Amino acid sequence: MKLVEPPSCSSPSAIVFIGKNSRGQWVAQEQSGLYGGLFVNRAQAVKYALFENGHHPETVVELSREIELDMGDKLPFPAARRAA
Repeated sequence: MKLVEPPSCSSPSAIVFIGKNSRGQWVAQEQSGLYGGLFVNRAQAVKYALFENGHHPETVVELSREIELDMGDKLPFPAARRAA
């Protein structure tokens, strides 16, 4: 039997954005909204991002502007939209 990793762990090229939202909470979110969460501090947001992206720190991007967690069906970052 072949073990298969969940999609969030098998894509090392996925960019994970981290930053604070308008309420001061830390947000970590994969660029296409595949996974994400709210955190009380930066360390926990980074730890989560690294766990989910397969420990690829080069794909974790900290934003200087506010970021809101968006787990809807639209992409949270216009610049990260991919052509369909």
